[in-house]
Formats: sequence, C-alpha cells, structure tokens
Amino acid sequence: MTRFPHDQFAKDYLKELLSPVGDVETSRDVPGEVREIDIWFTPKASPSEYLQRLGLLGQLATTPAIFEPFRNPVTSNQIRSCMGKLFDVHAQLERQAKREQQRLADLQFPQLWILTPTASATLLQGFNFRPISESPKMLGVYVLATSLLTGLVAIHQLPRTPATLWLRILGKGGVQKQAIQDVAALPEDNLLRENALELLYNLQVNLAANQELETEDRELIMALAPLYRQQLNAAIQQGREEGIQQGREEGIQQGIQQGIQQGIQQGVQQGVQQGVQQGVQQGQRLIIENLLRVKFGELSSSIVAIVEPLSGLPPAELTNVILQLSQLGSDSSNIQQAERLGVQKLLEYRLGELDEQLEETVDYLLRLPPQELRVLLLQLPELSRSEFLKLLE
Repeated sequence: MTRFPHDQFAKDYLKELLSPVGDVETSRDVPGEVREIDIWFTPKASPSEYLQRLGLLGQLATTPAIFEPFRNPVTSNQIRSCMGKLFDVHAQLERQAKREQQRLADLQFPQLWILTPTASATLLQGFNFRPISESPKMLGVYVLATSLLTGLVAIHQLPRTPATLWLRILGKGGVQKQAIQDVAALPEDNLLRENALELLYNLQVNLAANQELETEDRELIMALAPLYRQQLNAAIQQGREEGIQQGREEGIQQGIQQGIQQGIQQGVQQGVQQGVQQGVQQGQRLIIENLLRVKFGELSSSIVAIVEPLSGLPPAELTNVILQLSQLGSDSSNIQQAERLGVQKLLEYRLGELDEQLEETVDYLLRLPPQELRVLLLQLPELSRSEFLKLLE
C-alpha cells in the first residue's frame, strides 16, 4: 500500500486519462540529482477527438508537458523546485539534440503545468503569474512569461463546468466532492467515467487502510462510499448478464443432446439459473480479492479459502462485510482479524446469531487446513445448524 495515496492517485489518474493521446511516464528521474517528475507527457502526432472530451485537461495536453499535481496548496519553494526540474529537462534535451546533430523547435520543449488545489493572490503575484486568458472559461489558469514555459492551475478557481471536470477531480475538500458527484452523474457507458470510478475506488481502499485519517479524508471516504456500492452493483449486473448468456448456451447444448423439446427447455432453465449464480459470484469474488490484495498484498491460503464462500452471500450482506474489511489495518494481526470476520459473517448468515457454541466453532474452523476450511464453508448453505455441528464432531 502506498504511503501517499493521494499522490499515487493523481499519477495513476493522469496517466489513465492521457495515455490514449500520447506517451505518459510517471516518476521520471531528472539528471543531476535525485529528483523525479510526476508526469511526463508526449502527445501523439495527430490531434484527437478524445482530447476534446478531456476539456481543459485536453487543451493542456496538446503539446509536450510536465504535470506536477499537489494534494496540498503549492508553496513558493515547491514552484521553484518544479521550475528547476523543467530547466534541467530542457538542458538534457538540448544536449541530446546536439549529440544527434538536430535542432529543437520551441514546441518540442515540454511546458510545465503545476496543479494545485488553491493558490493565494500573494503567491501568484510573487511569481508574476498572469491569467492565460480573459475568457471566463479559462478562469484559474495562470502562466509566466512565454519563454519560461510554466503554467499553474488553481483548481479551486475553476468554474464548475464539464470542461473542467477532469481537473477538478484532483482538487480538495468541497471542490473534489462536487467533481465526484459530477462524475457519478455521467452516463454509465462513458469510458472516462468508468476509468475514474475505478481509480477513485482504489483511492478509497488505500485511505480506509490508514488508521490515522484526517477529517478531510474521512469525508472523502464517505463521499466515495456510494460510488463503491454503485461499482459493486455494476459488477453484479455484468456477472448476471454474462451468466445468462452462458446459461443459454449451456442449456441449449444440453437440450439438443437430449433430443427432445422438454430437455431443451429444462436445460435452458437450469443453465440460465446456474449461469446467473456463477456470474454474480464471480463478480463478487473479484471485488473481495481486489480489496484484500490492496490491503494485505499477496493473499494467504487461509484468506483464499474464505473468499469463495463469502462471494456466495447476497449483495446487501456482502457490501456490509466488505465495508468492515476495508476499515481494518494492513498488519499481520489484521490479516487474522479479516479471516475471523469472514468466518463469523458466514456462520451468522447461514446459521443465525452467533452464540457461545458458534464462537467456539469459529476458533475450531480457523485452526483447520485451508482446503478443509474451504470445503466446510462451501457446505454451509446446504446444512442446518445441527447438521453442521454434527459434521464437526
């Protein structure tokens, strides 16, 4: 798990959005000393309609660019550091061109874009930043003198329009929460929406794993929670549709082999039902595994043994389990706690409220070899309480 989830989110987010229209490098080393550029972007040769869908971000990406996103308001020292990296890169490009006996046009040098949630008037005046345009559409975008190739986007000043949405996602506080609402309101078949929601979901998981959250991050997790549930429902729906299709095919094949109409009908019905169930469980299992891998890294055999039985829970019950898992820490003691939580929830849902006898059963189950534990948990839906306890004798 990254120590700086917001920084990693910004890099992954910009890389995801800009990759279709150019080459993107993250954490690129700068020669001379140990420094890194967050995002180095080189556009493809021909303009793209995709850039238009990116709005203001697409306008910034029409030429080579260095993007330096900041979670907190950028300081004067940080601006000077960014400009230092920019000039080191320019010098490196000039040396390379000289070795290759080529001439570089001004447009081949990258433009620096500093993305900051807020920027005070004092900070802007100190560097003599000026608005890039008098147009209200470009409010919040500032540049230095042309030859310095340096610009700054004060995200909190951007108007709340579709054109600024993909930059406002990188804002903070209320601005970011508004942008999240705007993303959620986009049509479900919007590819940018789908990619952004996936990255926001990963950000939520990384933030939830931190035990010392700031109030602002707690509020962000709450804002992202409905999007997570939306993603879960979408995964379940996709699994259902794939299951129906698979069920139709299997049912028809089985019916043809039987050779009679009654066999065809029965095969279709059984295939659809089985396919729907398998599709839903597959989608739910992927969500559980993704959450646990982000939190704990490589999954132990004991965790894996519990994941498949958990994926058979109804969506509402599973959502509750996943939210509880996301609030656990990521050390070894919490891995064991995650295993216990999974077994407890399975017994509670299948056999009723946990009493002293079932709590003792939880301890017994967690001591079993992973494969034996998996087999027992998968049998739960078919057994009564007394049958299950007798099986353990």
